[in-house]
Amino acid sequence: MSVQQSTETGDSGGTGKDSEAVGAMENDGKESDGRANDGEETDGEESGAKENGAKENGAREKKKRPFWQELPILLVIALLLSLGIKTFFVQAFSIPSGSMEQTLEIGDRVLVDKFTPWFGAKPERGEVVVFRDPGGWLEGGPKRSDDSVMGTVQKALSTVGLMPSADEKDLIKRVIAVGGDTVECTKGSPVKVNGVVLDEPYIYPGSTPCDNDSVGTVTVPKDRLWVMGDHRNNSRDSRPHHKETGDGFVPVDNVIGRAFVVAWPISRWDTLPVPDTFDQKALDRKGNAAPSPLEAPSVPGAAALVAAVPLTLWQRRRAARRRS
Repeated sequence: MSVQQSTETGDSGGTGKDSEAVGAMENDGKESDGRANDGEETDGEESGAKENGAKENGAREKKKRPFWQELPILLVIALLLSLGIKTFFVQAFSIPSGSMEQTLEIGDRVLVDKFTPWFGAKPERGEVVVFRDPGGWLEGGPKRSDDSVMGTVQKALSTVGLMPSADEKDLIKRVIAVGGDTVECTKGSPVKVNGVVLDEPYIYPGSTPCDNDSVGTVTVPKDRLWVMGDHRNNSRDSRPHHKETGDGFVPVDNVIGRAFVVAWPISRWDTLPVPDTFDQKALDRKGNAAPSPLEAPSVPGAAALVAAVPLTLWQRRRAARRRS
């Protein structure tokens, strides 16, 4: 009896162990299956990422345009930039005549600053400026019209500022005097501004300052300019127009800008600075007139006077207290 019991017990014990082993094996199988599933999910994510990357690369390749399609866009952008530069910053002008020799020769290309006038800058004595015809200055001048293919191309390019215009209606001269200045231009004498003699090394060799167009003494009105060409014997400037109409002044609003450099041809490249003769401080004494002693004080002077009165009274009272 006891033997049978022990045998049964041993069988049942062995069965328990076998059950535990089977359970362990089943668990190991599930864990391995789980790891296998994780591996499958990871592989799926990687393959999905690769597919997305391939799609993005494909989209990029599709977005990239050939050069011939981008060229018109680049040309339009370049033309718009050129038009903006011509309108607001710098414009090229060609020299059609010899009125500014020897400073500027026929055929020279100059660059004109159109930017600083936007900030209120006004022409100053000695500057070479380009300005619109004040009225009648270009009458009788040669009218140039080129209907050839090259002429048409030049007109188109000049519109956007890539070339100077072949039929410009503008003039270029040197500013000699500004509003309020007194100009003396008489035969056999140098030009004088506000009584100051101008030394003019820039005028064409052999030409005289005023001999061919003597106008005597002229006072320039406010917001007007008195201009002359550097080739005095070959320039229809303020002098002959003043003699003909009594005017000859250029409105400041007609000024397009200051010519600051000769850009073409390369052999003629040079800047156009203001000559030293216009740096004389005496030129600023317009009319050389001293202020009248009976003239009313200015607003700042009157304010200073009012402020000084109470300060002076206070100092006197303080001094009186000390003495007492």
